[in-house]
Amino acid sequence: MTATIAPSTGQASSVARRNASSGSPYEATIGFSRATRVGTHIAVSGTAPIWPDGGLVLDAHAQARRCWEIAIAALEELGGTVADVVRTRQYITHADSADPVSQAHGEVFGHIRPASTMVIVAGLLDPRWLVEVELDAIVAD
Repeated sequence: MTATIAPSTGQASSVARRNASSGSPYEATIGFSRATRVGTHIAVSGTAPIWPDGGLVLDAHAQARRCWEIAIAALEELGGTVADVVRTRQYITHADSADPVSQAHGEVFGHIRPASTMVIVAGLLDPRWLVEVELDAIVAD
């Protein structure tokens, strides 16, 4: 059995949707947004540790902190706050990154304690990235 996938028509959904852009040149070609809000749910896409100047620090804790800064900025752009976060996901490329990445997560979310998952993956888009993160939040109407 094969499924046919129709291309996006650009037609509006019956549910209000707001998107936040990261400014990535890939958003249009890949067809994604840094974050999307539908109703009271905000989903923030996989967020990599890229600094404004395009640079990169090869330290797992610093990379994780940068990922959370970017993800939280997108969350706030759509009307959410860190206190609204209900789930996080962290993808790491090496087991030895678990402690520094966990420490960064605790610094941001320790008082909120959302549901969270950390998995070791074979690799990320840029081989220098040690971590990539995602989050979901539920906000008030």
